[in-house]
Parts: sequence; C-alpha cells; structure tokens
Amino acid sequence: MTTPFVSAAAAVAVFSAVNAFAQSSDPVDPSAFVDQFEATFGKFEGYRRSGAKGICAVGEFVGTAEARKLSTASAFSGKPVPVIVRFSVGGANPKAPDNAKSQRNMALQFDLPGGEQWQMGNISAPVFGASSPQQFFALLASRQPDPATKQPDPAKVKAFNEANPDVLLLPKYLASQPVPASFGSINYWGVHGFGLVSASGEKQFGKWIFEPVAGVQGLSDNEAKAKGPSFLFDDLRQRVKEGKVAFHFNLELAQSGDKIDNATVPLPEGRKKVTLGTLKITSVSADAEGPCLSITYNPMVLPKGVEASADPMLAARAAPYAVSLGRRLVEGAKQQ
Repeated sequence: MTTPFVSAAAAVAVFSAVNAFAQSSDPVDPSAFVDQFEATFGKFEGYRRSGAKGICAVGEFVGTAEARKLSTASAFSGKPVPVIVRFSVGGANPKAPDNAKSQRNMALQFDLPGGEQWQMGNISAPVFGASSPQQFFALLASRQPDPATKQPDPAKVKAFNEANPDVLLLPKYLASQPVPASFGSINYWGVHGFGLVSASGEKQFGKWIFEPVAGVQGLSDNEAKAKGPSFLFDDLRQRVKEGKVAFHFNLELAQSGDKIDNATVPLPEGRKKVTLGTLKITSVSADAEGPCLSITYNPMVLPKGVEASADPMLAARAAPYAVSLGRRLVEGAKQQ
C-alpha cells in the first residue's frame, strides 16, 4: 500500500508537537491519549481517531480590509488564498449516521505565500467538551465500555459528570440543535482564544466563528429520519456545484475580563464581531481521495500575525494528532 506523502515541514511539526507536549507541566502522554480514544470509542484502522467520517474539499479565502487593520497575517491580504478543507461528522466511527444530533467539523489549511501555513479545527458548537487535557483524558476514561456489558459504567459516568459539570455543555448544546441540513449550512466555532497582531504590535484577542453566507439550515426530526444515515457527502457536492457553499469568517472581539483560555466558556453574548474574510468552497474530492488525507489540522500551526492564547487544550491537541497520524500512516490512511 502506498504511504501518503508527508512534507518535511509536516514531519518537523510532528516532532516539535510531541516534544513540546512531553515537556509541558503535568502532561498526559500523547500515546496514552490515543490509546484511550481507541479503548473508549473503538479502533478503526486507517481512520482518524476523531472525525473519522469525512470528506475533502478545496476552496479559496479572501480577507477584508478590517482584518488587515487587526493583523499582518498574509491570509488577510485581500488576494485569494487556497484552502484545503475537511468536513466531517464527530466521533471515531467512519459509518457514523449523518442524521443524528452530533457534532460536525470543518478543518482548514490555508496555504499562504512563502510556504507558510495556517491550520485550524472548527466544530459545530461554541464550546468544547473539556477545559484541560487532564480533564479530557479522565472524561474519555469514564466513558470506556465495561468488557462484560459493552457499555460505560453508569456509576462512573455519573460520578465524573457531577464532579465536572462543564463537560456536559457540549453534548447539551448539540442535543438542543436540529440535525444540520448540510455541512454548508451550519456555524463552525474555533472555541479557543487567539490573538491577532497588527503592524504596530497591538494584539486583539477573541474567538472566531465561520457562519454560512446562505444562513443556518436545520432539519426537523421527520426530515432527518427521511434523509437517512448517509446524505451529507452528496448534498455537499450538489451545493458546491451550484456555488452555494461559502462562509463568513468572523471574529468575536474579547473585552477586558473575558475568559479566553478555557474552551468550555464562550465569550459573553453581544460581543462585537468583525468579518475577517469569506471562505468559498470550490470543489469536493472523490470519497476516498483528496489532499487532506495526511494533514493533522494542528491549530498551533499559525501564520505570523496570529497568536495562540494560553488555553491548555489548544496546546494539548498537537501531540496526540501527531501520534494518530503516525498510526494511520502505518495502517494505511483512509479518508472516510
């Protein structure tokens, strides 16, 4: 089986991620993290350990003048920037149903001038399911199925939830929303805080959200049932063919006192938004193909002019992503 090409830059990023993770305070071993994912959700060889059911697309991004005032990042130059996009359904199962009230993901890689890249992972909720890698690891462990019953131990789940009520914010949000009608008709949040750095060195922190230009569209319970478990890929292809999939890249501006280093805490409602640009999806790859196969979408791969916040979950993503990629490449990486 042919091993997907991994660039020298990507290989360096993988090494750096694992090294930085190992040197962090009170770290969770990245291999143990991936092991726990497999123990809790099952192992599907070749697939991503999270967001396994996905499809690759490409698009272009054009930044705004407002963005250029906030950041020197070349992504905001106003010229079209190519973007490699991966849409996916949350979870480790490559056959996860499309008509469930579950998470949707939109991962992006902006290919910028001079070989610079910007990677990000965005989800269909304003919050993440844990505030630290230690809490996330414990969350996964509490949901690990008992070998005898093949189900999580209700007592362990209850005890963990009562001690960590913030981990319930994400599933509660998803349960409150309709099944998305399309990958192209739902909001995607970055959930972590980032800072934009201007030419004068001024920093503006905030949290971003990608909002569909055509508006949010959900399905009723009956409509979702009628759609069946596998409709999102064909729907995306049709909408892109008709030129109907585009997103406004908006930044919610943080104010003094706002908490930006905790992914379980959204910014207060009513914060000012600035439109940084527009992302348009231009084509969708065949099911098992596309350039995103071996991209980790590490949110710490940032361009000049953009800085990460001190959110511990943000920094903790890179190393397990790298370990997961290594396993997928050995197993024979699969797209969906």
